[in-house]
Amino acid sequence: MHADRIEATYLIETPLAPAKVAEVMAGEQSCGTFTRVHGETDDLRARARAIVEAVEKLDVAETPALPNTWLERQRNPGPWQRARVTISFPVANIGANLPTLAATVAGNLFDLGEVTGLRLESLRLPQSYRDRFDKPVHGVAGTRRLTGAADGPLVGSILKPNVGLSADETGELVGTLCAAGLDFIKDDEICADPDHAPLAQRVPAVMARVRRHQDRTGKHVMVAFNITDETDAMRRHADLVEREGGSCVMVSLNWCGHSAVQTLRRHSGLVLHGHRNGFGALSRHPLLGIGFDAYQALWRLAGVDHMHVHGLNGKFAQPDAEVIDGARACLAPLAADAPGAEDAVMPAFSSGQWAGTVPVTWEAVKTADLLFMSGGGIMAHPDGPAAGVLSIRQAWDAVRGGRTLQQAAAEQPELRRALDFFGKKG
Repeated sequence: MHADRIEATYLIETPLAPAKVAEVMAGEQSCGTFTRVHGETDDLRARARAIVEAVEKLDVAETPALPNTWLERQRNPGPWQRARVTISFPVANIGANLPTLAATVAGNLFDLGEVTGLRLESLRLPQSYRDRFDKPVHGVAGTRRLTGAADGPLVGSILKPNVGLSADETGELVGTLCAAGLDFIKDDEICADPDHAPLAQRVPAVMARVRRHQDRTGKHVMVAFNITDETDAMRRHADLVEREGGSCVMVSLNWCGHSAVQTLRRHSGLVLHGHRNGFGALSRHPLLGIGFDAYQALWRLAGVDHMHVHGLNGKFAQPDAEVIDGARACLAPLAADAPGAEDAVMPAFSSGQWAGTVPVTWEAVKTADLLFMSGGGIMAHPDGPAAGVLSIRQAWDAVRGGRTLQQAAAEQPELRRALDFFGKKG
């Protein structure tokens, strides 16, 4: 790993020689194009051209993963070789410019005529380059400090119904969830500033209940208000949350963009909860788009504190292996040569989570430095939300203590009822 270069690893599919295609990729995303051009001197190429670091041939496919008119015009019959390619880019080409970094390591590569599949898998950054970008203001340690949750996972829930509640109805629901014993509550990604519950009304209504609960118990429940909007509006919304004593805001990352999230990070000291909705459009095809490792690296450079990874045995399409790798990536140092994980972000597990998915989560990551968010697993518990929260905490205590859920449930009715009720639904 060179201190003045960024490495990107790709999965490609092509009927051409992979090494040749890798050189095309390197030229396209640095100083050249499909052919050497006037002014592209040897000295300039030495300074500015991307370098192919490695090409590893993988399997061969009999049919292409994606259509390609450029190759069809050449009547190329295949077969289609798949390969893993690593390319390094000079830091000097990019500078501390996150949108340009994304455009360099991805950008037009997805449209190259030479490939019938291309996926950005991972990025490796030197610490000197990582230091030029924002870091999480709070991350794992700060989130624990603000919520007072010094040990164990932070147990959270999502406000449901997603939309339709008035500002005061939302406040009442938050009050119920605070009383249930949660550490964290978040808006749904589709509820930001609706007409029926605008943030100008919803934030004060919610925070009145949060403050009341804190006055009564000493516990600050972190609420992630969805302030997704255009940049100036997000800054105004964040200021409102801060004035009302809130500690966290949530942003739909893909729809706001790197620049807007960077601007928000530099404007506000609140915890920044990054929601990845829409990531499936970038990642679900195995030979197209961006893998989560590269995706989370770009957003961590924007300074987010939390990143969604979905959940194990959950309701969405991602395989458990991707969820596990994503959580581990969030907790690892971002730079390849970092001395520690000071810039770790807290992975947020959600989607179909309940007490019964705790064992696989613990076995996968062996850490409680995470947000474990459950909607139905809390709100639909047959004995009410407080029992739902307690059943999840009992499950985590059991697995961290080396016990099975069945052993713990023999003594803990909340967990037993959750296993009986939700287990039958599965």
